[in-house]
Amino acid sequence: MARTLKPFRLASLLLLFASVLGLSAQQRRPEMTIAARASATVLPSAPKVGDLAPDFRLPYATQEKIFIRPEEHLALSSLRGKNVILAFYPADWSGGCTKEVCTLRDTFAELAKLDAMVLGISGDYVFSHHEWAKYHKLQFPLLSDHDHKVARIYGSYDEASGFNKRTVFLIDKQGRIRYVNLAFRAGNKEDYDRLRAELEKLKSEEAAQNR
Repeated sequence: MARTLKPFRLASLLLLFASVLGLSAQQRRPEMTIAARASATVLPSAPKVGDLAPDFRLPYATQEKIFIRPEEHLALSSLRGKNVILAFYPADWSGGCTKEVCTLRDTFAELAKLDAMVLGISGDYVFSHHEWAKYHKLQFPLLSDHDHKVARIYGSYDEASGFNKRTVFLIDKQGRIRYVNLAFRAGNKEDYDRLRAELEKLKSEEAAQNR
């Protein structure tokens, strides 16, 4: 015959169970608070037109090679004397990002005539960048900002999704930001036209200064 618990023993066990649950909830509560605080962290605002572009050094890949050793990292400041299109994007191989880099690839020669160099930047590893660049025959470097430190500095990281936002910065030959689009649309011709117009404006300014 099955043994039954006496009422006072059953009550004691229920109280013990309830206290364990209560302790567990208390132990979890600080962690939840920390997580909530982290998700509510305010990112630095994006640099504005006229600001000196924040410098950085990152590993990168091209379709030919991976540059991962510290001495090979690309520094933004090393590109002074060139107009730089800094394009933050969410992830390699995704549909929108593929559309964006392929459009930049197809207009690369035209951008080069305007003295512009393209830098793509996401949180993907250089190995993914290398394969993606090879597959799509991209002529420009893809930088790996795996901890999103640079994206945060440029106001281009989405805490909710854990991916970069799609943003574009145009940096002139002196290292100053001349154009910002914090909601760049991969499939929208108007956004590419605006970027090209800003480059043409820079080219005209340089020509006027050299007369």
